[in-house]
Amino acid sequence: MRMLSAVAGAIVVGVAFYFTLFWGSEALRMLTSSTWGLDEGSRSQFLFVIGGMLGLKPLGLIKLAAFFAVLKLAVAVICAIHILDRFRTLVSGKADTDVLEVALMFIVAISILAVGPAVWSQEVSLAREYTLQLGLAGLAVALCLFERRAERPTAAKQAPAVPNWRWYSLWH
Repeated sequence: MRMLSAVAGAIVVGVAFYFTLFWGSEALRMLTSSTWGLDEGSRSQFLFVIGGMLGLKPLGLIKLAAFFAVLKLAVAVICAIHILDRFRTLVSGKADTDVLEVALMFIVAISILAVGPAVWSQEVSLAREYTLQLGLAGLAVALCLFERRAERPTAAKQAPAVPNWRWYSLWH
């Protein structure tokens, strides 16, 4: 069981490294762009769809793009911090996956929002990329839950000794 937990931790670190690199670089590209990443039609298609559903004007679309860029950068930073936390646990302690799980939930939400317009506009490569990210985030969340379950003591070790309940019985 300990070996499976170590393998799960290694996979979670790999997924966190993937999102640190790719989402961090995409967020920095969006933040340094003069149009906040809206100039790439295929990658920003989900922003236009969300902006259309919310009835946003051009300034609102720019604010929405900036919001998603900052959110992606925050997720990348959280993943980098989690990687450092995992390396810290090699020396001593236990890795805290609570913040990483929240970041992975953001990844799942953004990937779901982005894969729909990619499929509707028939951007196969973009749909494949967001589906891969969705799957990786789901796998990492499942492995974090597996690690949490493996660290919890079993019910037999937790349960206190059953007291003698004969004095409470109605039949005596």
